[in-house]
Amino acid sequence: MSKGFEVPDKVIYVCTGSKCKKKGGKDIGKTLRNMIKDMGLKGQVEVVKTECTDRCDFAPVMSFQPDNVWLHHTTEEQAIQTFKEHILKSDEQV
Repeated sequence: MSKGFEVPDKVIYVCTGSKCKKKGGKDIGKTLRNMIKDMGLKGQVEVVKTECTDRCDFAPVMSFQPDNVWLHHTTEEQAIQTFKEHILKSDEQV
């Protein structure tokens, strides 16, 4: 029997198309997944790999939802800082 279909409160979309992947998108996604796991946020926050956002000139590209925050030319440090600001911020206020 399968588990129930869980819908996360927040989603981080990370482009892993060819340019984004080459410029660190895949590694950034892995870092964020590890942070989610380490902080016990699994099920509440999810990282979704997207094949292409059609913004290759701005690689790597990612988006934090539901805040609709988009990052481009993203470094791992920027991704971690944005995670803290948009994922952890509202959790701390609860």
